[in-house]
Amino acid sequence: MNTGYRYKLEKGSKKYFCPECNKKTFVRYIDVETGDYLPEQYGRCDRESKCNYHLNPYKDSYSKMIWEQEQGNRSEYPTSWKPPQKKIAPQVEPIFFDFDTFLTTLEANRYDDNIFLQNLLESVQYPFDINEVADVVRLYKLGTVANGYRSGGITFPFIDKKFNVRAIQVKQFDKDNHTIGTDFLHSIIERFYNENNKPLPEWLEAYTKQDKKVSCLFGEHLLSKYPSAKIYLFEAPKTAIYSTLYFGLPETSNTICMAVFNKSSLSFDKLEVLQGRTVYVFPDLSKDGSTFREWEAKAKEYELKMNRTRFIFSDLLERLAPEQDKSKGNDFADYLIKQDWREFRVGKN
Repeated sequence: MNTGYRYKLEKGSKKYFCPECNKKTFVRYIDVETGDYLPEQYGRCDRESKCNYHLNPYKDSYSKMIWEQEQGNRSEYPTSWKPPQKKIAPQVEPIFFDFDTFLTTLEANRYDDNIFLQNLLESVQYPFDINEVADVVRLYKLGTVANGYRSGGITFPFIDKKFNVRAIQVKQFDKDNHTIGTDFLHSIIERFYNENNKPLPEWLEAYTKQDKKVSCLFGEHLLSKYPSAKIYLFEAPKTAIYSTLYFGLPETSNTICMAVFNKSSLSFDKLEVLQGRTVYVFPDLSKDGSTFREWEAKAKEYELKMNRTRFIFSDLLERLAPEQDKSKGNDFADYLIKQDWREFRVGKN
């Protein structure tokens, strides 16, 4: 006697978008007798610790309804059974970084202590013109940590298309503009209050409780001002800044240099603001090329959801970079900074 279940989770690597978390981690149930899929809400999300969605046809009235239909006892759905409604994850409104606190990072008297910016003017192989640097600082609202922990660090604000500050990354650099420390401004402020046994400001207490803080692209606030510009997309804000210094401001290059934050941040919820754009993507190097392949696969998937959007990948570094650079995870900025920026400008003599 066959005691196996008629409805089973599909075997293999095929995945669908989960109705709960909208990640492509969903395994559907199939009818092993007919080979057909059950209605799309029946299945299990593989993100068991983060989503836990699992709709089992044996735990509602579905399996019973099908059995009764096949026995001839029901000519239509029983009145007591209704197909389960697709669950829609509630929209969680982001809590923004305090704007007045953000403005303090932009105070003019701080820039002389900004190691990253001073290096661009004095220490790099081909120093930049001060006006060029000032233009990029204004464009991306770059700031400085003035004192205390991470003093002299540069601030990279993630500002969304409505000009809300989502997060502020802080980076410290040495005299060669190599990263020696990374943090977030909200964490630095929180640390100060905790060390001095002071209660957190109301905005900061609420801000720190949300799970996802870097929830937009670096440079996103520029999209509405330059609606026809193509996009150069990188992993880190530093690379976007270097690229702007080399290729020029959006007014002259018709290009916006942007960044996602880190390797795992190439997500649809961030990239959907680029719909209708041509996006040139420059992944950081990785030892086995996994970053390039992962990003390229994601971009192909996102293109299907984003009308009139093209993701074009540059494999220049993958083809030409030595193995040592791949092992170190070098990025586009590591190669740009060795070149004379004046040779990259459009319309150069």
